[in-house]
Amino acid sequence: MCGGVARWLRVLGIDATYTPGIEDQELVRQALDEQRVVVTSDHKILERRLFTTGRLKGLLLPVGLRRDDQVRRVVTRLRIQVGFPRCARCNGELAPVQRAEVADVVPARSLIWAKDFFRCRACGHVFWEGSHWRRIGAVRAEMAARTAAAADNGAAEGG
Repeated sequence: MCGGVARWLRVLGIDATYTPGIEDQELVRQALDEQRVVVTSDHKILERRLFTTGRLKGLLLPVGLRRDDQVRRVVTRLRIQVGFPRCARCNGELAPVQRAEVADVVPARSLIWAKDFFRCRACGHVFWEGSHWRRIGAVRAEMAARTAAAADNGAAEGG
């Protein structure tokens, strides 16, 4: 139920897994094994002992919250630092590649004006800063500012 949030967290550089249709028991096992925070809109899963004792961390996203607000909530509550983007599709790491290496998969018009290209080391998907990057860049800047503001407030309260 949080696949869109996972994709945006990846764009923000966060190692975020998402498995559609995963059973609760498997999700909990995976999160425990990989020391992950479970982000969910299912309040029932967070009633499990592993969460109530603090052995496993979870964050509840209220049902009906817009995706942008969900991402803001996750970034703020978990104090996430924005990093280099990951593959929005599979969570793999992105590596810079030369234009010539991706000329066979990138549309010709994008090859003309795009400067930087990246290939996912896991799934091979190619990314570049297309027309949608303006929105992505704005979201990344907003989230970085939120994290910085939260860190400043924490320093002021603690110091």
